[in-house]
Parts: sequence; structure tokens; C-alpha cells
Amino acid sequence: MKYANEISKRKSFAIIAHPDAGKTTLTEKFLLFGGAIQTAGAVKSNKIKKHTTSDFMEIERQRGISVATSVMTFEYRDILVNLLDTPGHKDFAEDTYRTLTAVDSVVLVIDCVKGVEEQTERLMEVCRMRDTPVIIFVNKMDRDGKYPFDLLDELEEKLNIRVRPLSWPINMGSDFKGVYNLYDKSLVSFLPNKKATDEDVVPLSDLSSSYVDEHYNAKDAAQLRGDVELIEGVYDAFSREDYLAGKLAPVFFGSAVNNFGVKDLLDTFVDIAPIPRNRTATTREIDVNEDKFSGFIFKIHANLDPRHRDRIAFLRVCSGKFERNKFYHHVRLDKDVRFSNPYSFLAREKNVVDDAYPGDVVGLFDTGNFKIGDTLTEGENFYITGIPSFSPELFKELVNKDPMKTKQLEKGIRQLTDEGVAQLFTQHGGNRKIIGCVGDLQFEVIQYRLLQEYGAACQFNTLPFYKACWLTGPKDKIEEFIRFKSSNVVEDKDGHLVYLAQSEWYLNTERTNNPDIQFNFTSEIHK
Repeated sequence: MKYANEISKRKSFAIIAHPDAGKTTLTEKFLLFGGAIQTAGAVKSNKIKKHTTSDFMEIERQRGISVATSVMTFEYRDILVNLLDTPGHKDFAEDTYRTLTAVDSVVLVIDCVKGVEEQTERLMEVCRMRDTPVIIFVNKMDRDGKYPFDLLDELEEKLNIRVRPLSWPINMGSDFKGVYNLYDKSLVSFLPNKKATDEDVVPLSDLSSSYVDEHYNAKDAAQLRGDVELIEGVYDAFSREDYLAGKLAPVFFGSAVNNFGVKDLLDTFVDIAPIPRNRTATTREIDVNEDKFSGFIFKIHANLDPRHRDRIAFLRVCSGKFERNKFYHHVRLDKDVRFSNPYSFLAREKNVVDDAYPGDVVGLFDTGNFKIGDTLTEGENFYITGIPSFSPELFKELVNKDPMKTKQLEKGIRQLTDEGVAQLFTQHGGNRKIIGCVGDLQFEVIQYRLLQEYGAACQFNTLPFYKACWLTGPKDKIEEFIRFKSSNVVEDKDGHLVYLAQSEWYLNTERTNNPDIQFNFTSEIHK
């Protein structure tokens, strides 16, 4: 228990949402309140020349979307907050799913105009699998969107979770007047073209006070009082236990681009969000208060700084204290490694750290020793479980356009697939390389990065496969299956055998003909 004080000061969370809901803008405002940056950048703006801190890759700036999860650490009210801004685009969903294994809670951003979108539902399913605590932020209240009560019904129905508003908007769109905070009983008025500051927050324990009548017209005052009365009557009182168990999601309203409602969200987050929790490993449960260090790699990013060709592995500390220059046991390679320059992050900017505690995310300089899912310990052999690998939906063959750059292409594709951007399959007993992705945009990113970062030109030829299935079962049965289906059997980069089915009909036929073999759509890294 000697690190209990440090653990209690830490909160780590991911921001998730459908594309364009306002995740990256919200991240910027959090950094602004934490004093980590002085001026907030914009994702798409002609007037603001500063780009957002978390979208630092060139391709992200050109397209105005997030392509990779970025890690940022800042301090707010004596709490050290580790924030992970994830890509919303479904083509990069796998990066987001893996990031969710490394955080203790989630802030889900909803666009009040579009409501719950398909990608939001898929992300929420991953949170439900682990009962991750979720806070919902309804963004863009300065635009005309759905009626707030309808939005709450939609959230409960589509996301399969009970909700409880902890702040409530006064009108919306061009008529948006402000937000009443039900959690700490305060009122903030909204003035267009003016950012909300601390001075604008008015403590207001009772809505029947004359302040409401003086500052709002009779219709708005009556509406606010009626809405709050309805909320208190219809929704259960907020319970922190239910929130921490993943059964109840508090809801906040605001506008990230105008800094509105963001401080309410951040203040409440710091009060109620969970501190680092215990983890499940292959041999036992890892207690967060253990003295011995353990941690796992959930993300690898090559060429974070294009000038240095560096490769950083992101380590989430699960227990004990991580120290600079100390030897740790690399379980998969069964060797001891040490790190002279571990980093903490503000997106691309790095600062060397001397120690880190549970909940922290540390960047380790990697020369090719790490894969996603690797575990570091102080000598014990186990793996942290629950890091998923999903079956891709699109398959393309990688074709080298410049034979003189074969070496660069091999190195580039190996490093990019180690990052988890896509999956690399090699023909069983051959050399043909097949790339599997969740979405088309990933192929463009791979092609762009291979050319920009490794100088290797390639093209992709589409292949007519429907799903990748990991094969498990009796060895003799699998060998017999491979003999008949060798053209459709490939190996993933860990050497596991994978069957590429041309269609659902083919897959069902093979399942019927080979009852002893299991065809799995997901493969958990370290079961």
C-alpha cells in the first residue's frame, strides 16, 4: 500500500465519439483548463492558424480527422489526468478498442444535432463488455438539434445504459441561454461570441430565487424550473456506485468550441471518476496496490517525430512503481530490459520522467522489442488479458512498385502493422503479403506513410475475401484442412493459422465439414 497516495491522485480516461462530434475540440479545452496549452487550436478553421495539439500527424491536418490515438497528461486541481484522444472514424476503430483496455473510464461525446450514431453504439458495446464507467457530454448546444428529453431517451435505448442529467441547457441553437448544473447547483449564462469564465458561474441552490426571473424572460424561467422538476421526479438520484459499476451514465450539456459546459464536466469528472483499478492477468488478479511493478503495451507508434525515425511503445502502468534505468522482465522475450529515457506526453511533445505509478501512460523508446499486448514485470511470468484483435473486413494484396526499395517496404509494413493500424497475413508456405483492415481509409494511410516515412511505393490489389478466421482445434485435423485449402490459409504475424473465407456460404460449408475445428472471428492477444 506504499503507493496509495500517488494512486489516489491519478485518473486516466479516453474521449470517444463518432467522427465530427467534437472529441478533439473538447480535448483542446481540457488541456486549456489544465494549463497545458495557452491557446486552443482548431480542427477546421480559416481564422485560427494553430492546429489542435492532438492531431499532430501531417495526414490528420490535411483531412481534419484524427487517425491515431494521442496521449496527453496534464494536472488539474492537484489531480494528474491522463487523457487519450481516440480516432472516431470507424476505419480506425481497432486502435480505439485497444485504447479502451488501457483507461479506467470514458467520456463519450454526442452531437446534439445527429444524436446517437452507429459508430457510437459500437464503441459503447466495447465499454459494456468491461463495464467501463461512462460520462456523456452532449456537444454543439449552440446549434438547433434534438429536444434534450428526446436525446436522453435515445441514449438509454440505443446505448443500453441508464442516464442521469447532471447539467441542463436553457434552450438551444440561436436561442441558447446557458446551462444549470444540477450536481453542484450553479448557473452559467451563455453570451454569443464570449467564452465562459469562472466569474460567470453563479451558485444557485434554489431555482425559485429571484435571480432567475431577473436574468431570463418569464418563458425561459418557467421552462427551466419545469424541466428540473421533471428530471428530479423521473430520473433516479445520481449514485456514484452505479456510475463506477458502469450501470449509470451522468449527462452534461454544452458547446466545446465556445468553452461552454466544459468546466462543469471537468470538475465533476475529477470528483467522481475512478482511480486506477485492479487488472486481470493470465495467472491471477493484479492488485493495483501491489509493491511490485507490472504494466502492458497497448499501442505502438512509429515515427512520432519524422526527423528521428523513432518508435514509441505506450505502456500502461498497472501496479507498483516504474523507475527510469531499472531492469524489468520482458515476459514474451524472456529477457531483462531497461529504459534510460521514458517519456510522458503532450501529443508529440515528450518529457523524460523518472518514475510513474498505476494509471500513468509512459512512452518507451522501442527498437523493435515490443508488440501490442506485451507485459513487463519485476520477474513474474504473466500477461495482462483482454486486449482484442478483430477479424478485418477488407483484404488487399500488397504489391511492391519499386524492386529497389524491397527492404524499406518490408521494414515499413512490419512496423506499421506492429502498431496495429492493420493486420499482416503471409501466405502459408509462401511470401505473398495480404493486408487486412477494418476500413478503406486505412489503406490510404498505410500507402501514404510507407511513401512519406520509408520512401517505399506500393499499390494494393483487392482480394475477394469475406472474413479472417483464426483456427483452433486438434493439430492433425488442422493439418489435414490446410492440405486441402492451402491457397486460403495464411499466417498472422504471431504465426497463428488463419483461414480466409471467400463468402459466408463457404465459411458455413467448412464449419459443417470440419466440426472439430473452431473458426474464430476474434483472437485475444494472450488468452
